Order: sequence, then structure tokens, then C-alpha cells
Amino acid sequence: MRTDEKERIQASGGTVMNWNGSRVLGVLATSRSIGDRYLKPYVTSVPEVTVTSRTESDEFVICASDGLWDIMSNKMACNIARRCLEGKVSRGSSSPSNHTSNAALAAAFLTEVSMAKGSKDNISVVIVELKKLN
Repeated sequence: MRTDEKERIQASGGTVMNWNGSRVLGVLATSRSIGDRYLKPYVTSVPEVTVTSRTESDEFVICASDGLWDIMSNKMACNIARRCLEGKVSRGSSSPSNHTSNAALAAAFLTEVSMAKGSKDNISVVIVELKKLN
């Protein structure tokens, strides 16, 4: 957790504990949330917005909750998503016809891998494809 976020939480009377990573009151792995009312005023719903210029080499964006990121590195998630978007992964649990795109398949597959790796948090994943990989 960033130092400024930790300081904001502590200034409002909260604590940040290290339990499998930094967690607000030992529970939430993020300092910004639209739910988790019981953690107010320590957690804010005010979004942090960053603007990043895209390049021609950008392939996709993974938007996911901490249930994915607690259990998987950026590199692993990108490798899995890329293979799905290239059409190199098929899911045994459902036929490809259940998904309208490889991006939907990638999001579902990342969710399943997170659960298989033991994620105990909610897992929401959206893949935004910026250019076709297959």
C-alpha cells in the first residue's frame, strides 16, 4: 500500500495491518472501495484516476478486483489473457460458444485460475481488447 494512502487511513483513525499484504483493519486489501461500508471512514469511494497515453504496442487492459490481484501477478495475468486472446486456450468447463469473444473467455479463464489458486475474495474481471491478437 502506498505511504500516502496508509497515512490517510491512519489519520482517520484506522490501521493498516500486514496480513498476506497490507490490509485496512486487517481485512480489505485496497484503500478505495465502493462497498465495504463498515470500513468507512478509513476506505474512500473517491476514485483515483490516472491518465496514461497508449502506444501502438498496447494489446489489452485487464480491469479486475483484488480477488484476482491478491493471487496473481500482473505478468501471469497478462500471459494468460494474451494466450486466450490469441485463441490458444480453450476451457474444458464450457464450450467456446458460451462466450461472445476471446476477451470474455480470457476474463472467465482468469477468474477460474484465481479460484483454483485459492482466492478467497470476490473476483471480477473485464478484458478490454485494444487490438486483435489472432
